[in-house]
Amino acid sequence: MTQSWQLWAVLSAVFSALVAVWGKLGVEGLDTRLVTAIRTTVVLVMAWGVLWAFGGADKLREVPARGWFFLVLSGLATGLAWLCYYHALILGDASQVAPVDKLSVVLAMAMAFVFLGEKITPAKLAGGALILAGVLVLAWPSPAPGPAAGEAGGPGRQSAPPGGEPAAGGRPKGNG
Repeated sequence: MTQSWQLWAVLSAVFSALVAVWGKLGVEGLDTRLVTAIRTTVVLVMAWGVLWAFGGADKLREVPARGWFFLVLSGLATGLAWLCYYHALILGDASQVAPVDKLSVVLAMAMAFVFLGEKITPAKLAGGALILAGVLVLAWPSPAPGPAAGEAGGPGRQSAPPGGEPAAGGRPKGNG
């Protein structure tokens, strides 16, 4: 097995992209908790299967208490992240949810500085800023130009759908 972290990171990115696309295809009409439970079961079976097939299960007793503590916390964070991610996929487009999820890169860099004492370098700052800028560009595109003030549906005017009346706050009834 190659020891190039870059190769493994690229493979991780490819599989993460598939998570977004396949996840979006799989969540339609389902509850976030059910989706997360199904995915977690698949990951659980796969992870233990890989461990047993390629070795390493015999080292389970060697994991120190501190390791268990932080791995359990990491697992809880993973579960919460998955719940949030799948709920976001249910509500939004994969092409918008996935970039926002990658804010985790910037947050991990900041947390590594604060909690792990890792150094902040100009390259890390620039990279983090570029990731943040990319997220903002991809996930929050500027709204399409709408009607001008005074035009039907523009600021200061309330329009209703055919056969409907505006509800409180100017939003037409029945158009969630």
